Amino acid sequence: MLATIHREANIRSDRLARIVEGLERIEEPVVFPAHPRTRAALGDRFPTIAPLGYLDFAALASQAHVIVTDSGGLQKEAYWYGVPCVTARPSTEWVDTVEAGANVLVDDDPGRIAAAVASARMPDERPQLYGDGKASVKIAEALYRLF
Repeated sequence: MLATIHREANIRSDRLARIVEGLERIEEPVVFPAHPRTRAALGDRFPTIAPLGYLDFAALASQAHVIVTDSGGLQKEAYWYGVPCVTARPSTEWVDTVEAGANVLVDDDPGRIAAAVASARMPDERPQLYGDGKASVKIAEALYRLF
């Protein structure tokens, strides 16, 4: 399981403690590449690894069983990768991923975090929310027709 928590609101001591409590309840290994400010706020409370470069992080995220995050971008990327997402925020920009059943909003509730991870799965039917992945081919074909 992959976790990322970095938003300013979530690294406040009270919220971070509740999120960490939820991560501690998860019954599988948690890989947590932590943003420097998150690492500083965590201290020794939860094991983390150093931040990763984009390609290493993308490889890790795409192979995760589930992702717990407060990152807006990662919620969308999880959908592209076909990895269920648990969002540690009260709301999201990507409401369509929640409506599709691929993303669950749990805020900072420890019990909801652990339960959502335990039951996480991608829906059998996933609508193409963000295109078909062939935009570059369509752009190249359109440019080719111009010349």
